[in-house]
Amino acid sequence: MAYQYLENITLEQAVDDFCSAAAAAHGRLTGELIAVDERALGRVNCKILTAAANAPHYNACAMDGVALNAALTAGVTDTTPLTLHSGQYVWVDTGDALPEGCDAVVMVEDVVEGEAEGELTLYAAAAPWQHVRQIGEDVCVGEMILPANSVITPAAIGALLATGIQQIEVYKRPLVGVIPTGDEIVSPRPAPAAGEIINFNTPTFAAMIKQWGGEPRPYDIVRDDLTAIKQALLDACSECDVVLINAGSSAGREDYSAAAIAELGTVLHHGIAIRPGKPTILGLIGNTPVLGVPGYPVSGIIVLRELLRPLLAALCGMAPSTDEQADAVLSRAIVSGLKYREFVRIKLGRVGDRLIATPLDRGAGVITSFLKADALLDLPQNCEGYEAGQTVRVELLRPRGQIENTLTIIGSHDPLIDNIADIMHRRYPRSYIASAHVGSMGGISAIKRCEAHLAGIHLLDEQDGSYNFSYLRQHFPDGGVALIRGFKRIQGLMVAKGNPLGLGGIGDLQREGLRYVNRQRGAGTRILLDYLLKQRGMSSTAVYGYNREEPTHIAVATQIASGSADCGLGIYAAAQACGLDFLPICDEEYDFLIDARFLELDLVRQFLAVLTGEEFAAQAAAAGGYDLDGAGRIISEF
Repeated sequence: MAYQYLENITLEQAVDDFCSAAAAAHGRLTGELIAVDERALGRVNCKILTAAANAPHYNACAMDGVALNAALTAGVTDTTPLTLHSGQYVWVDTGDALPEGCDAVVMVEDVVEGEAEGELTLYAAAAPWQHVRQIGEDVCVGEMILPANSVITPAAIGALLATGIQQIEVYKRPLVGVIPTGDEIVSPRPAPAAGEIINFNTPTFAAMIKQWGGEPRPYDIVRDDLTAIKQALLDACSECDVVLINAGSSAGREDYSAAAIAELGTVLHHGIAIRPGKPTILGLIGNTPVLGVPGYPVSGIIVLRELLRPLLAALCGMAPSTDEQADAVLSRAIVSGLKYREFVRIKLGRVGDRLIATPLDRGAGVITSFLKADALLDLPQNCEGYEAGQTVRVELLRPRGQIENTLTIIGSHDPLIDNIADIMHRRYPRSYIASAHVGSMGGISAIKRCEAHLAGIHLLDEQDGSYNFSYLRQHFPDGGVALIRGFKRIQGLMVAKGNPLGLGGIGDLQREGLRYVNRQRGAGTRILLDYLLKQRGMSSTAVYGYNREEPTHIAVATQIASGSADCGLGIYAAAQACGLDFLPICDEEYDFLIDARFLELDLVRQFLAVLTGEEFAAQAAAAGGYDLDGAGRIISEF
């Protein structure tokens, strides 16, 4: 009989059931006494904390000046000044104890020293307790400093010490065991063999656990063997407050996690209506909550965010933390099935008066999509998706200020955009670049819809061989845009080192058995290929792999370098980066399209400064195949 997941419960039910079961079985964590110093930062106190001393604990002078008895100054005005002599006042500094017999301080700025030694003149009366911090002004003994279950902040550390509290009881950090499983999983190494998967999930999860106040305990990799997995679970559950087992939660022939948990304890749920993360297992072994985490890295990250984070908060008696949210406009449509609640990684940028959201790769194994993501879009269950241009609510993964100060580039891919982003952020630390690779035509659409500041384009006019201008005249007949000259680059066929198939040019693409890899529809490189095929009277249907698409030049080159394709059209720099041979075909113009309204933006000015700078020129020369003559020149008439 085919394996079936036990359930498809909602995420809300999964969180409630998991936290409730853990609370009933495990209870909250025990407490430990720690000193109130920088090591208390981020810890959670178990009990209410009340002041052990008054703050301040003495009557303190609040200003530099003279302390005196305020009654001496009764009736003093500008016209009826008072002259004081030694013995009637005491010079004090801020923080000094108020001298005996004094009940006020007159600021030094309001005191006029006379000609005789020790003689002072005042021109205003002092009020009783003026400029004096009285005992208990801030806090009195017995007053609450912090309620129970508070996160200790730097300000809290200062307040506790100021009120005589030098030790506090805090919850122990939840000890979270992380068990990696799988015959294919290996420790990090420079050159893993085919079929070996680097164990990067464990350090990723450990870092997340630390970020949320837990203490990770990584275990050795366990082979795909039910008995071995059961023993590893028993060992971890005897030592830890929570245990993660990764992976083996799916329905493969060697996925033993659910069976192991069931034999040792209880499987609460197996299968949650989320994507990615569907195969998640929630269980208990003895009093220890166990989370079976899917192997795909993005699935694991989502599952930890949505299930482990609230569990750790519950064990410490805290409310679940929430991320800042913002409204953003989708740059393109998102289609979703009705069966699952889906979490989509999003790139954000402020364009005009709108925050623009560009969806990233949705694959569960694409770990870099989380590295690039600025936000998560939570697509509810039973929702078919959202249309391009629709306003959606997203959870921010980066500070809003960083997102607001990001230059958004959507369009054709070129590796040098990453170089520009690196130089620009180093030179202007508060500025960032976010780029999305959707092809030249996708870039034109993004500028039309005001969804990007810049669009990288290299569109060939088949009639006269020029680049970009005819497309701008067609798509922007009323103007309002400008072209920033980028760079010339060499396009050609990328082939394996040594050109083992002896390819000579475009005419060889229809050779039987040749495996081609193409760029996506709308990409300038694909438009160039179509033009070159047409010139030779060749049909795209004769090119095996014509419909095999990759989003970037580097991605095409990588497929050739790995041996899964024989050739592909791309730029010289990508071939160089991947150690390939290159058959040059033509030069092309790669430029940046911009809405003319954005030319005066600081971010655009910074971009231009980098584009025309010496550091970028040196990096372009090192990459190879680029000509920066005229880079940064602004063309407004086409």
